[in-house]
Amino acid sequence: MKSATTVLIVDDEPVIQSLLEKILSREGYKTFVAGDGATALKMLESQPVSLVLSDIKMPGMSGFDLLKEIKSRYPRIGVIIMTAYGDTFTVKDALLLGADEYITKPFKSYEVSLVVERAYWRIMSASAKVES
Repeated sequence: MKSATTVLIVDDEPVIQSLLEKILSREGYKTFVAGDGATALKMLESQPVSLVLSDIKMPGMSGFDLLKEIKSRYPRIGVIIMTAYGDTFTVKDALLLGADEYITKPFKSYEVSLVVERAYWRIMSASAKVES
């Protein structure tokens, strides 16, 4: 089922984009990459995406603004927020805005895998409830 799950990675750092692509591809997920929030929103209009993994601090549209847009336009898409500023207020704000999960930078590859796996199953569970 993971091979049918598409993850959109949104980060302005090419090194982070590449690392996340490698981790998630190895886990069996299909990935797309966007360097900013505006590009991510354009991609969501044309690409079927199950999960978005987004940094908070980006030029232009922040990850918080992207999260709000995704949840208002595409409520069934799961959103995972990444932050280098893992203070409790940032995490709490992201969760209150509708983030499904969060991860703090720097992260280990197994941490990314676990967080995406949790979000994946949460989305699958929510979809099953809606369909029944």
